[in-house]
Amino acid sequence: MKPASIAPSILAADFADLGRQVAGIEAHVEMLHIDVMDGHFVPNLSLGMPVIRSLRAVTELPFDCHLMTTNPDSYLDELAEAGATLVTVHLEVFPDPTKVAKLARAAGLGFGLVLNPQTPYEAVDPFLEICDMVVIMSVNPGFGGQGFIESVLPKVKKTREVVDSRALRVDIQIDGGITPATAPLARRAGVDVFVAGTSVFGASDPVAAIAELRAAIDD
Repeated sequence: MKPASIAPSILAADFADLGRQVAGIEAHVEMLHIDVMDGHFVPNLSLGMPVIRSLRAVTELPFDCHLMTTNPDSYLDELAEAGATLVTVHLEVFPDPTKVAKLARAAGLGFGLVLNPQTPYEAVDPFLEICDMVVIMSVNPGFGGQGFIESVLPKVKKTREVVDSRALRVDIQIDGGITPATAPLARRAGVDVFVAGTSVFGASDPVAAIAELRAAIDD
């Protein structure tokens, strides 16, 4: 497997102090995870283009934008213009994501697919070749601070086995409930990229929290 990447989720940050908080962790992580919610696919609303655009002005980190929306294909060009690097969309929205993947590529974006905890591995199997990333949700999408759903780990392991057997360049990301206690479980199952929100931005010292998380992953 590749060295682990950590992608702090800004959903857990203090939005009144967002630029400073991102600057404080920039040198210690590989990317930022940005949740875009529409209030339809998930109950909550979250940040949109103005925040993404303002963040792009203050950091060079890649932006991993998780689109929890019913029409993510409508925002691809605007996301690219705002500074997104990669977008991930839910298989629950696009059971056949071929067209939206092509649209993302045409906009200059990386592309990935997200599976909710209840969605089986088999749903993504036909589409691994069009992905840069597969995201396994280890909480139900739409809310931060939830507990880790350990029953998704066999799905992670299956994804890892197939990605490796096909020699695909696809990252496997886990999203939800990641802490120093749960991250090693996900790593052993095959995760490359770890989304961490509350465990980073909710800590009194986010840099120390990132170091603790990385040590747990690498142990």
